Amino acid sequence: MIVRALPRASNVWKRSFSSTSARREILDAESLPHRIIPRYQESQTSDLLSLQWPSPPRNILIIKKDRAPQVTESLVEFAKHIHSNYDNVSLIFEPKVAAQMHRHFQFPIYTTSSHDTLPAKVDMTTTLGGDGTILHASSLFSTTLHVPPILSFSMGTLGFLGEWKFGEYKRAFREVYMSGAEAGSPFLHDQKHPHIQTETAETGDIVTGWSSVRGKSMGPTRSSKVLLRNRLKVGVFDANGNRVIGDNTAESADGDVHAMNEVIIHRGNEAHLAIIDVFIGGRFLTEAVADGMIISTPTGSTAYSLSSGGSIIHPLVSSLLMTPICPRSLSFRPLVLPSNTPITLRLSEKNRGRELEVSIDGRRRSRGVGVGMEVRVNGEHIAKGQEWIGGVPCVMRHAKTGNEDDDGWVGGLNGLLKFNFPFGDHE
Repeated sequence: MIVRALPRASNVWKRSFSSTSARREILDAESLPHRIIPRYQESQTSDLLSLQWPSPPRNILIIKKDRAPQVTESLVEFAKHIHSNYDNVSLIFEPKVAAQMHRHFQFPIYTTSSHDTLPAKVDMTTTLGGDGTILHASSLFSTTLHVPPILSFSMGTLGFLGEWKFGEYKRAFREVYMSGAEAGSPFLHDQKHPHIQTETAETGDIVTGWSSVRGKSMGPTRSSKVLLRNRLKVGVFDANGNRVIGDNTAESADGDVHAMNEVIIHRGNEAHLAIIDVFIGGRFLTEAVADGMIISTPTGSTAYSLSSGGSIIHPLVSSLLMTPICPRSLSFRPLVLPSNTPITLRLSEKNRGRELEVSIDGRRRSRGVGVGMEVRVNGEHIAKGQEWIGGVPCVMRHAKTGNEDDDGWVGGLNGLLKFNFPFGDHE
């Protein structure tokens, strides 16, 4: 094992990594090769997309649930399996997890403290935990249009978004890793492509980067299926129209932040109901008097919005859902709007409380919204075609029905709502 010391020029790195010999096994992810962006192909038999790697993924980000010993043990098992069976794969962890876990491995792992490094380096993400773990993983790429595919293992309290059981991790990872191998992609036939060709010393034959993996290739009809989940874009602006940035988020002055689930405006600790002026498509709709307001994606329709009386929306329906939280007026009902409809929520001058809390995918912004300030929300535009841009690509498990056009949503919904079982019971 070759251990490389981290750069010492930046004070950020000095705080994130120790200089002891053991901690030098935690390397800077900046030294990894740039990420490989996969392609997603449409199918005539399914609304799901086919995952097509132009070359084998190399940089894998692993996100785990906090304070869960069983998940920690599973992470160690998973990481050792990947290192032992897949050549040239590097494992990336968040700084806190890397500091806790590096002593369990006899190989170097990677981490970073920079928000900009992960979108540039991560080929795919694996999550071990519940729905909150997946949302956290998505939030790490909240300012980029190319979110790496997410392979999720359900190991939390709620597992509606988690597709796979951990006992299936060997097959699950192999299917994703091999997806696209020998699938007739022009990248594979172009032997000049730098990431996939190697030449054997004995025969001089050119082989692809998947050749070291035992077993048969996936083939064009066995590629992993991906559900591209819509996100929404959120921006907070002051009364003069200037963007307001929260210091604990990935927001920037240049653009909005993306959310996979929802954005919530809530009265928080204020004793009085919030008064919010609602604008749809630039036109005034209503003055909402309520505890707050939820604007969610179809994925988020089964979260807080559902508990507040909102409708359940299939994730393939391109839409936004606006749900009031405990409205004073019984006539205000949840609204389903086209995803490209701009929504503006403005804190009215009539408010007795002077600030509302704002949370994005469960994370509260350090700065709320005051009187006259606006939260502007719009659905993310997903560009379709040979290059799919936008959304959160979630690797789906093959449905139990065996039907090619079954996206698994009905079975997942039954599992979530527990129509016939008490909460917490499982099959």
